[in-house]
Amino acid sequence: MRMDNEPVLETLLAWYLAAGADEAVVELPYDRFAEEARRRQAPPAAAPQAAVAVRPTASPAPRPLAPPPLLGPDSPAAAIAAAREAAASASTLDELRKAVSAFDGCALRRTATNTVFADGVPDARIMFIGEAPGADEDRIGRPFVGVSGQLLDRMLAAIGLDRTRNAYITNVIFWRPPGNRKPSDTEIAICRPFVERQIALLDPELIVLVGGTASGGLLPGSAGITRIRGQWVTLPVNGVARPFQAMPMYHPSFLLRSPERKRESWIDLLSIKSKLKNAQS
Repeated sequence: MRMDNEPVLETLLAWYLAAGADEAVVELPYDRFAEEARRRQAPPAAAPQAAVAVRPTASPAPRPLAPPPLLGPDSPAAAIAAAREAAASASTLDELRKAVSAFDGCALRRTATNTVFADGVPDARIMFIGEAPGADEDRIGRPFVGVSGQLLDRMLAAIGLDRTRNAYITNVIFWRPPGNRKPSDTEIAICRPFVERQIALLDPELIVLVGGTASGGLLPGSAGITRIRGQWVTLPVNGVARPFQAMPMYHPSFLLRSPERKRESWIDLLSIKSKLKNAQS
């Protein structure tokens, strides 16, 4: 190349540098367009055969054994077993009251002020089972003594019942849940042996399950309270050969929030009155 083209070459090299081409890769130019044309004209290469892996025959690994149920001293299973043992040892309602008061397998006992066992007469023909103690019940130590309890007393009086003469009242839970929350299924299961023993010792002719928590806890798998209320159903109780006749009804606290439902509860009360009358005759 002649030296008189040197200014042109310098300008060209400067342009290459500005474009980022600052290194010579090969000494001769490479025609990539021609390479592409040759690649298209060449016959396609046969696809390689995939190798088939032969897995060695091996015995299946043994399935791990299921972990044993939690039976520690604070487990629900251990608490339920302890509750069954304590309940079975009671031969009277007074002994059962003492057993419940001494029982420490339910965590609710640690946050409650009092154990709320029951109220009423021990020879009552009818037993009412509610949900759990509230703030007033926890403070006084008796079930249904707050505003809801006062409404329940008026409802019972309308059909000739009174907890001081011919009715017995308890709950599926003996201790107030913090914040008046709904009792858990585990808490209900732990207390159930005591409730069933209470039923067995009282041996009532009729049982009324007051509210959805009580009916759901003692009648697992049953319909909701709005569908099952007012229906007489069979309630099996562990340790008792014969089943009991039971009827779910609305909880008084629900009626205070939904007074339009009182008409349905009045029909249920009349059914209870008729059932008691027919059982007596």
